[in-house]
Amino acid sequence: MRLNILIGGKAGQGINSVSGIVSSVLVKWGYFTFNYRDYPSLIRGGHNFNVLSISDERVGSHESKIDGIVAMDENTIKVHKNELKKGGFVIGFKGPKNSRNFGAPKTEGFRGFEALGRNLNIALAGALIKVLGIDKNLLIEEVDKQFHNKEANDAAEKGYKSQDNKFNLKRLNKSIAIMTGSQGIAQGAIDSGINLYLSYPMTPATPVLHELAYLQEKNGFMVFQPENEIAVVNAGLGASFAGAKVMIGTSGGGFDLMTEALSLQGQTEIPLVVYLASRPGPSTGLPTHTSQSDLDVALRAGHGEFPRVVVAPGDPIETIEKTNEAFYLSEKYGCLTILLSDKHLAEGEFSFDNSPHKPLKAEVKRKVPGEGIVKANSYEHDEKGNTTESAEITKINADNRIKKYEEIKKEIKNKKFEMIKIFGNENAKNLIIGWGSTKCAILDAIDSIDSGIKTGKGNYKFLQVLYLKPLSNEIENEIKKAKKVILIEQNVTGQLGRLIREKCGISIKNRILKYDGRPFTSDKLKKEIMRK
Repeated sequence: MRLNILIGGKAGQGINSVSGIVSSVLVKWGYFTFNYRDYPSLIRGGHNFNVLSISDERVGSHESKIDGIVAMDENTIKVHKNELKKGGFVIGFKGPKNSRNFGAPKTEGFRGFEALGRNLNIALAGALIKVLGIDKNLLIEEVDKQFHNKEANDAAEKGYKSQDNKFNLKRLNKSIAIMTGSQGIAQGAIDSGINLYLSYPMTPATPVLHELAYLQEKNGFMVFQPENEIAVVNAGLGASFAGAKVMIGTSGGGFDLMTEALSLQGQTEIPLVVYLASRPGPSTGLPTHTSQSDLDVALRAGHGEFPRVVVAPGDPIETIEKTNEAFYLSEKYGCLTILLSDKHLAEGEFSFDNSPHKPLKAEVKRKVPGEGIVKANSYEHDEKGNTTESAEITKINADNRIKKYEEIKKEIKNKKFEMIKIFGNENAKNLIIGWGSTKCAILDAIDSIDSGIKTGKGNYKFLQVLYLKPLSNEIENEIKKAKKVILIEQNVTGQLGRLIREKCGISIKNRILKYDGRPFTSDKLKKEIMRK
């Protein structure tokens, strides 16, 4: 069973509250949900919408065709009516006497809701809960938990009574939680014993700033917003030099400003964790949409040659685990670690019934100021930190920096960090390769073809690349075993494909690339895979 419900209206009308209330109730009812958010760079007005996907099995993507629309304005019906499946429902805006529904099915209007004012969204959540056929008591319990007032409860009840039961979802006995990628990054940092998070607000990295700021007092660390991204990275290096476990966060344009200081990290070997949440570029690009176009800059930003780790989780559980690994490796090897995400993963709301691995301790074992003389030098230097221009020392230092890659690879293997994951039939000859936030749409698409993910007996297997630097040697082995290889990415040039060609000498010709700022929908991706 799978449903896709679109909830739309203007910025400021409370669309996220509708999907938030409904998804919270659904997981308590035993159903998995995925919530996709689409919005322009506006504080008020415009057209915003969420697509809430509902399933009795794990789901991590939305589809292009929808089973219902919850419309807070007429424009939502006008824009999305052609996406509605035959027999789909509309809980819609009841406009002026002569307003139109633009050819959509007859609207299940909310006559009399106008007087609810700011509680209109709560009433719509109640209406949708009734359409789905879920117990009203769970709805009232959730609304009371979030809003703590009688008016909100009354609005929810009024909305619930306004509709008929259409889907009659039976209660399931499952224990499910909801998390965004941003919340996962924050949890992974806390599990690692973070002391300081620094960031200048930039979508889509900002939710991690907000999440950690909210949790700082409870967990005993500090969050600070400097005046710009240059100050962020330099303050981060300074705090880390003094012995703090530090993470900094930004998106593409802010990351560009940090690149000189990333080279400073490479020379000084001060541990630093960077959270890079990608969005479409170049320049300002599409500030509130998604892309995987920053892989190249994550791999290479900064002048000179120095070691770094680049890791890209694909769901909230992985964001917890890989953030912890990033702190661990950065502290142990004095290296730059970059957590590469994007808007879709950062703001998507995923449900799950599994738990992350037990976190590793990211310990500060290096000598820090106060324990004797400690030097950090941006110039080439000897083992005591003194400036030098010696040819011999310069070569030794360069060799030692690059040797860290082999040491890091050994550590990853010893600690059993997952550099790649393989899903589906391990003996299948059709291999799909992807990374980051494409993971869940790929899994849903493959499963809808032949249930291969669930059974492990389908015609496809999916290789998810988690560590992009260093890159796993197993990728080359898997490609050589396959008859057909399909690369799936959200960028124009197939940046992972180029990295694989560089490291393995293999060019992947079959590619499915999407670069319009919107994520893959699993139904359209399924068709693309089958065409290849």
